Amino acid sequence: MSDNYSDMSMFDLFRMETEGQLASLGQGLLVLEKDFTNDEELEALMRASHSLKGAARMVGVEPVVQIAHVMEDVFVAAQHQKITLSSPAIDVLLRATDLIETIAGLAEESIAGWFSQNKAQVDAAVDKLAQIVAAELVVDESASSAPSLTEGPADPAKTPVFAGEEGIAPLAEAPRAQTSPGGRSDDRMLRINAQRMSRILGVSGEMLVESRRLSTFSDSLMFLKRRQNELMEDLEGLLYRQGQGAPAAMDVELRGLQKKLNACRQLLGHQLASLDEYGRRNSNLSNTLYHEVTGSRMQPFAEGSAGLERMIRDLSRHLAKEVALEIRGKETLVDRDVLEKIKAPLNHLLRNAVDHGVELPQERLAAGKPAQAKIIVAASHGAGLLRISIRDDGGGIDLDRLREKIADKGLSTPTVIALLSDDELIEFLFLPDFSTRDEVTETSGRGVGLDVVHDMMRALGGTVSVENQPGLGVKFILQLPLSLSVLNALLVEIADEPYAFPLSRVDRLLSVPGDHIKVMDGRQYCELDGELIGLASGSQVLGLAHEPVARDEISVVVVSDRLAQYGLVVERFVGQRQISVQPLDPRLGKLQDISATSLMEDGAPLLILDVDDMVRSIDHIVKGGRLSSVLHAQQTQQGQRAKRVLIVDDSLTVREVERDLLESHGYSVETAVDGVDGWNAVRSGDYQLVISDVDMPRMNGIDLVRAIKQDLQLRSTPVMIVSYKDRLEDRQQGLEAGADYYLAKGSFHDDALIEAVVDLIGEARI
Repeated sequence: MSDNYSDMSMFDLFRMETEGQLASLGQGLLVLEKDFTNDEELEALMRASHSLKGAARMVGVEPVVQIAHVMEDVFVAAQHQKITLSSPAIDVLLRATDLIETIAGLAEESIAGWFSQNKAQVDAAVDKLAQIVAAELVVDESASSAPSLTEGPADPAKTPVFAGEEGIAPLAEAPRAQTSPGGRSDDRMLRINAQRMSRILGVSGEMLVESRRLSTFSDSLMFLKRRQNELMEDLEGLLYRQGQGAPAAMDVELRGLQKKLNACRQLLGHQLASLDEYGRRNSNLSNTLYHEVTGSRMQPFAEGSAGLERMIRDLSRHLAKEVALEIRGKETLVDRDVLEKIKAPLNHLLRNAVDHGVELPQERLAAGKPAQAKIIVAASHGAGLLRISIRDDGGGIDLDRLREKIADKGLSTPTVIALLSDDELIEFLFLPDFSTRDEVTETSGRGVGLDVVHDMMRALGGTVSVENQPGLGVKFILQLPLSLSVLNALLVEIADEPYAFPLSRVDRLLSVPGDHIKVMDGRQYCELDGELIGLASGSQVLGLAHEPVARDEISVVVVSDRLAQYGLVVERFVGQRQISVQPLDPRLGKLQDISATSLMEDGAPLLILDVDDMVRSIDHIVKGGRLSSVLHAQQTQQGQRAKRVLIVDDSLTVREVERDLLESHGYSVETAVDGVDGWNAVRSGDYQLVISDVDMPRMNGIDLVRAIKQDLQLRSTPVMIVSYKDRLEDRQQGLEAGADYYLAKGSFHDDALIEAVVDLIGEARI
């Protein structure tokens, strides 16, 4: 079976062939620049240019015919050792391939008009190539060592651009006329080799045959149903006759019923075994078909990295640096959509490595390094993810310089900056508008780059991390899904409904005992690796009305974005699944906290959560003081054992002294840092007593007491004021506001506070 291109126009075929031949030319020219005596590469280049000329002649693209013809002459002359292809000659040849790519990217009907307007440019390219053949090429050596950034094809969108922090398209990336065989501009062609298509068709045929077996099962089950109905009618008749007193014939009829029952049982067992076998076969066929279809979307990493060496070559020469690029894992298979989307992050990081990372040759020699720097790009699979690393052997990230920039931009105070770890400092590089450059150049300095990389990776459901070795280099590690159409997901249950977290965005899973939850300043926390993680209810974040069921342990999914980390409390973990991702209907727009949809095994709908959105939603809830308790059920149970007290005071020392004292007497204590925090805590919790200071920011204690006593649901909650103000008018003001007790800090001792609490709400245990 051969590939079927019958539905493609001749120009579509030309464009497809041109794409492959230009990739071969670009790669081969870079190899030839390092080894100009490589006869095999010269032969391949000659054949590529010859094929390109023939394809262009078939569809009448005359400018490509002219350029490719002279390129072929160049390679033939080099094969016969009449000329030597030095770097200046390679420059001319590469610019000629850029020009061909520009022409091939035009719509078929536009080429004639373009040629009439740009004939001088084509003639100049042909003339330069002819000079190489005649060994008459005259090149400005300064220009060849540092090519102009505007040098290249006339099409502005095609002009090579180097912008390490600008997010501009990579070098030699031409606009493509996305014209499909059917004439629709948004269709894309997917090339599948004949062997894979044969396997897909074969498995599809088997699945079709298997699906027809269902009719046999249906007929058998209908027969079983009729036999059971007969059995039921006979049994009812027997029971009726037994009631009429006919025992003589009963034994025979019972034996007949027993035979019928045994026949039904055997048939049912046989059909269930067949059904089980069918399920296994169908599952195997479905899996095979799925892997074949998925495989048809996979492309080797080499196809996405084809232009990287050219970009590194030209940029390093422009910056007067010597850089060699090594690409490992070229055969690593990547989903074509993922491959397309990672090109921009790769270009950003590589331009960063050349501009910021590696040093000038003289600096490297002074540091005891080879004059030529090395950048290694490696692609591999691991743990169900695609892993791409970009490592250079430059000077690494100067952390002292980074601290200065953070301070200059006012992003933090010098005291805090001095306490930041290396990893925390590096995180600042991913902030928008952050650059370590003092001036803006054509290559970098505008503060756009790594934040774009980070955002792109998040959009793909991936992550980016940094390993820095000062003086030795830096490594950026990208981890992202192997495919955008299939997702490894964690399934959880929230408010009795299933939801999916992208597994790559889940930091940790925790089962936390209810009595290990800490409540401070009106917020709930659990401990993870010695750090406190803020908790939020999944049902509250998603806006679902649901009360959590009482459990000894709560299930927590730890998620994060670049700036914050939270623990999302869910009802239970369902398990890990590989699910098919279906995009939301565009008419719905962007749904908050939801990124896509899928289906459960039983056909029930499944929503895939947007982790970045959820973290922002939690931030919004926390800042608004609307965070509900994740321990409602546990606290209700705890309330049967210990009474709950809320301490509201802006002094950390006072809060902790009072907390320790009350907890030592068996009370359950939570704290709030000021009146507003205390008011939010009172409304979201169930407290038997509130102890408040008077002088606090945002809302003072007197206003807090008034707010509590004016609320119909909270007015019965006892409130004690503990304050340094001990004047009679201060006491009078507090009591008039509604306080049930007033205690002066200056004179109270441990027994006085405990006695006052006992007077108001009794002993700690109910």
